[in-house]
Amino acid sequence: MDLNLMKRLVAQGRMSRRDFIQLSVATGLTVAAANTAFVSAARAEPKKGGRFRIAVGSGATTDTLDPALYPDTFNGIWGWASLRSSLTEVQADGSITGDAAETFEASKGATEWVFKLRKGIQFHGGKTLDADDVVVSINHHRSADSKSAAKSLLTSVTDVKADGKDTVIITLSAGNADFPYIASDYHIPLMPAKDGKADWQSGDGTGPYKMKTFEPGVRAEGARNPNYFRDTWFDEIVVLPILDVNARTNALVTGEVDYIDRVDLKTMSLLQRNDKIGIAEVSGFAHYIAPMITNVAPFDDVNVRLALKYAIDREQIVKKVLLGHGSVGNDSPIAPGMPFYADPSPKHGYDPDMAKSYLKKAGLSSLKVDLSAADAAFAGAVDAAQIMRESAAKAGIDINVIREPNDGYWDAVWMKKPWCLGYWSGRPTADLMFTTAYAEGAAWNETFWKNARFNELLGTARSELDQAKRADMYREMQQIVHDDGGAMVLMFYNYVGAHAKNVAHPDKLARNWDVDGLKITQRWWFA
Repeated sequence: MDLNLMKRLVAQGRMSRRDFIQLSVATGLTVAAANTAFVSAARAEPKKGGRFRIAVGSGATTDTLDPALYPDTFNGIWGWASLRSSLTEVQADGSITGDAAETFEASKGATEWVFKLRKGIQFHGGKTLDADDVVVSINHHRSADSKSAAKSLLTSVTDVKADGKDTVIITLSAGNADFPYIASDYHIPLMPAKDGKADWQSGDGTGPYKMKTFEPGVRAEGARNPNYFRDTWFDEIVVLPILDVNARTNALVTGEVDYIDRVDLKTMSLLQRNDKIGIAEVSGFAHYIAPMITNVAPFDDVNVRLALKYAIDREQIVKKVLLGHGSVGNDSPIAPGMPFYADPSPKHGYDPDMAKSYLKKAGLSSLKVDLSAADAAFAGAVDAAQIMRESAAKAGIDINVIREPNDGYWDAVWMKKPWCLGYWSGRPTADLMFTTAYAEGAAWNETFWKNARFNELLGTARSELDQAKRADMYREMQQIVHDDGGAMVLMFYNYVGAHAKNVAHPDKLARNWDVDGLKITQRWWFA
């Protein structure tokens, strides 16, 4: 029998492994080569079915179905990518395409964007998606009292209106060539309109799964939406927040779950030797960070901030925490490979003497500061904090590491304690990253940093359609953040997940978010 025909039969589920190997050996393949060919063929064709269980190192008892308040990966996977859809979607190659929107186009110097909705999309409750739902979903983040993390992304929006049932027109105060990327943000999914407002309480959405169970900090379960407007594969999904990396790993090894994120890199070799487990790794835009709140002493002095930036041995952190699965950061959040990436100079390498010189400029001969850390921030965060303490001591800086509880870390520590550890999944564009976390007044400006020149450039660059001029502006912004900002970008890390070998995924994984762009429940399948 022809080998290619046999592979097609395997992909269609019409030939067993035993038959495939026997026939392949008869054609001259070795048993090992035949087995490899079978696995490749079996994974090539997505199939529907199965209960997919994933464990992630995020999630808390304070989680909600309100997308304005989504803080992390758990919420992105569950409340956004599983339950709901957005107007647009970032593809694995970084391009932006329509999601619930069939088309989108700009006019008037990118100050007006017209989105045409796909016809016939239904919410889980049976209501057909229309333009009014889109209007209330976007306006949910724009009210004066909104605490939404997406509010800063939408400050330039002056009007959102329906033009019939299937068309939405969004008007901006200034042009924004990247607005379709904003529309893809996981805080801005589409929700049904109810009494003129977005109904987030019900969890109703147009996404690939209907909500069965949601227990914040415990578990979330969904069943496949038979009316979803594109393919998805699992019959059921279970998303479990398991913050302890050892517990998460054990759950995979013992078969309690099918996938885990944030693999413990120190024990990854053990997983790699397990023939029932596969590793999925991709370099992305994500980074680990030590944000300093810049309106609190001593971090209100830029010289103290620079002293600390030079006092940390980042190479050691990458070596001992990431074990080579990442690269050293240089206090700009724009990752290599992103559009408009520029590496500021001088590099903030480990230099105790330089750190001491900046302490002297701050009028100090020594410094003692607290650093809050927990592995909820990232796997190995407590170890990273200890390395920071040891390296800073050579510069006359005493870092007192406070080990915080994992549960509630993002509510009680992040943006509350003056200096802590954290992570960012990154964003697909420089404007999105800067607008979300560095713009003055942004809900997630974790350092409470203000820089007039930076904010001026940020507004100008997003409306500039000349790519060379935009590049110059983003280069300057990266330099300003590097020199003046309170964000110590320690390192860029690879997304490393592990999964049961019977779980298959596309050849190319998305880089814009962890866990295949947060869309693992939609894009993966059982082989």
